[in-house]
Amino acid sequence: MIATLTLFLAVQTRAPNVLTPAERAAGWRLLFDGRTLAGWRGVGYDTVPTGHWVVVDGAIKKVASGDVPRVADGRPLVGGDLMTVDSFVDFELSFEWKVTPGANSGVKYNVSEAMSLAQGGAGTQGGPTHSALGFEYQVLDDARHEDGKLPTHRAAGLYDLIAPNGRKDLSPVGDWNRSRIVFRGNHGEHWLNGQKVVEFELGTAHMDSLLTASKYKTIPGFGQKRRGHIVLQDHGDEVYFRDIKVRPL
Repeated sequence: MIATLTLFLAVQTRAPNVLTPAERAAGWRLLFDGRTLAGWRGVGYDTVPTGHWVVVDGAIKKVASGDVPRVADGRPLVGGDLMTVDSFVDFELSFEWKVTPGANSGVKYNVSEAMSLAQGGAGTQGGPTHSALGFEYQVLDDARHEDGKLPTHRAAGLYDLIAPNGRKDLSPVGDWNRSRIVFRGNHGEHWLNGQKVVEFELGTAHMDSLLTASKYKTIPGFGQKRRGHIVLQDHGDEVYFRDIKVRPL
């Protein structure tokens, strides 16, 4: 625990979107260079839905739905979740995020694009919803969003499955949070600001019961481990992500 807290404090003192020599030696690589959306694309698209996702001041910004540019007939430009081009199996992911008042988003992993598109339906923009299916690290304004009333929907939880524990220390709205996801074999962890707040094991009776009771219960294979993409969720609200990096485990 001391080593984890030391690492957490150390990363607060350096510039985001830059790897230290020690991080490079440990196998970390950046998923966001702080300037462009290279290495990302929309779920179900070959390119980034740039009307919804932009880079501002060294962070990836999800443009709020009401601010999305519109096409000639008045409909908003097509959007959807933002997905890494690369996919991953066993990894540690580190990232920073902040929300605006009342905002909801998430970081998804173990995402199958094929499964996501197969489950998609007609959206408000006349096309598929392009919503990624995978385990979700919830990103939320707990106090102002309706999801904050449900323990398994609160920030840093494994969405709709496991609520964050009492060690959770959430930064105020508008301030940055640092998060980590560890996913090795069937073991998963969520960390928030230096504290482990969620832990789970796939394939156990307990996890199977949680999946059966969740909104994912009708999706075949949802709870199985796979090589999957990492996804930033388009939930329609303005949120920010930066210092996104990953290393294989």
